[in-house]
Amino acid sequence: MIHVLAIITAKPGKRDAVMQQFRANMPAVHAEDGCIEYGPAVDAEGMGPIQTAFGPDTFVVIEKWASPDALKAHAKAPHMAAYAARTKDMIASRVIHVLSPA
Repeated sequence: MIHVLAIITAKPGKRDAVMQQFRANMPAVHAEDGCIEYGPAVDAEGMGPIQTAFGPDTFVVIEKWASPDALKAHAKAPHMAAYAARTKDMIASRVIHVLSPA
């Protein structure tokens, strides 16, 4: 299994618009072979000093894939290229961490 944390920072005030496009793309991703988990998360409120917040323009995509090949196929999927094209002007940065279970 492969874990992925994709940290997506939208341009100021654009997070909701990016997340709308992201959610519209989720059914296609969930239908991919090897997709175990794929969904967005934002800062929890009221966690106090134990939390290091990402901020109002950022969301984290939490993913699990059955294999490296499944993740590689996901990255090349036509619906991912279309999502990238629709959101490219709204995204300030994207950092992707690919992890193996320890």
